Amino acid sequence: MINTFQFDTTSLAAIVPEIFLLSAIVIVLLLDLFLTKPFKQVTYYLTQISLFITGVLAFNLIGQPETIILGNSFVLDDMASVFKVFMMVAAMVTMVYSRHYLLQHALFRGEYFVLVMLSVLGMMVMVSGYSLLTLYLGLEILSLSLYTLIAIARNRSEAVEAALKYFVLGAIASGLLLYGMSMIYGISGSLNIGEVMAFSSGATLASRDILVLNFGLVFLVIGIAFKLGAVPFHMWVPDVYQGAPTSVTMFIATVPKIAAVAMLVRLLVDGLGTMQTYWSDLFMMLAILSIALGSIVALLQTNIKRLLAYSTISHIGFVLLGFSTGVIGGYGAAVFYILAYVLMSLAAFGIIILLNKKGFEADLISDYKGLSKHSPWFALMMLIVMLSMAGMPPFIGFYAKLFVLQQVVSNGMIVVAIIAVVFAVISAYYYLQIIKSMYFEAPDKEISISAPIDILDDYLYLCKGLNLTVLLFILFLKIALM
Repeated sequence: MINTFQFDTTSLAAIVPEIFLLSAIVIVLLLDLFLTKPFKQVTYYLTQISLFITGVLAFNLIGQPETIILGNSFVLDDMASVFKVFMMVAAMVTMVYSRHYLLQHALFRGEYFVLVMLSVLGMMVMVSGYSLLTLYLGLEILSLSLYTLIAIARNRSEAVEAALKYFVLGAIASGLLLYGMSMIYGISGSLNIGEVMAFSSGATLASRDILVLNFGLVFLVIGIAFKLGAVPFHMWVPDVYQGAPTSVTMFIATVPKIAAVAMLVRLLVDGLGTMQTYWSDLFMMLAILSIALGSIVALLQTNIKRLLAYSTISHIGFVLLGFSTGVIGGYGAAVFYILAYVLMSLAAFGIIILLNKKGFEADLISDYKGLSKHSPWFALMMLIVMLSMAGMPPFIGFYAKLFVLQQVVSNGMIVVAIIAVVFAVISAYYYLQIIKSMYFEAPDKEISISAPIDILDDYLYLCKGLNLTVLLFILFLKIALM
């Protein structure tokens, strides 16, 4: 049962994670102004502590009764709390890798970490948004922070170009999303997700009402598809992944994807669930196009960041395929897939960052030639990640694809499942190409990886680069034994 009440102590408890993170942003921003260069890393540690405490506060809210507060614009439920915990963990991991990268490339600035926390705050608002306006505000906080993060390497023309492309296309997508929201508001008379759901499920809807709802629905799907990077709204993904600093690419490729899926659930499942027949067909087309284009175009790439960008597009296709089933099981499979994808991407970009050196970006597939001879441990980690992304058993990527395809088949979409499997097999080629470079080609340059072993310096590199890929084994075993 949903409790709607005025702002009181219970309401305050529901938004404690957001209040704490906002306070931490202000404190870190002001403190960074007075820190001299030798003490700049204090900003990094404060950011990590802030994200950790925010995650703990969100974790403590799991299991609380579903509650709508702040004038029916903010919802606290288990989905929001769990997503926030995952976002905090992923953001902390990206910050660990970012520190290593930023120090190597002389980009270590306090505003980097402030912008990351601002973007995370925007994502938290998106995850708990229960109003069209709240969702849009959260999206804009996230987007504006990402635009600036991409261009933080001001001396790199490709980073500035990527930021401008993302800004222009993002502004268009935000405008289309806002236009769709205005149509929904205009016909339903409410910004509240629950009231929109009640209106759209009314038995006495006139044909004009259905037409306007469908019209607004199309623009909502366009906006969500752009944020996820689905075809044909994927134009920004390869350029941003390649042009942005690798630490920023790692962040964009992981944490915001969780918030985008949450926004999809709020707008379409919670808000327009009774119109599932319409938007599920749209998602099916977007999914097939994304899987096909992402798998084929990635075959032509020589830049590993651009390859992973098209790989992301293909993975997003599988996520949308889960939502296109229109059933709870499909939604659950899609959410599991996006979380598994985030884990795999963190591991992949982590290894790329480890290969980065001052003045050198390890962003070409040829840079990984002979990696197994120089650094067999890191080559093994990259091997595991690539096999998992390709969907090879027994890794987590296989189970993510399997769960989605099971839901697709059980809902009678046999042809769609066959198409997805065919392109998944095709996509295995470019993952195997990276493995081939690491294990079967002679290096054309010296490869060296250095990772600090001081746990106070960088705890993720303890034991010489123990990577997140180890968690793939643990997680897949847990799933296999369920």
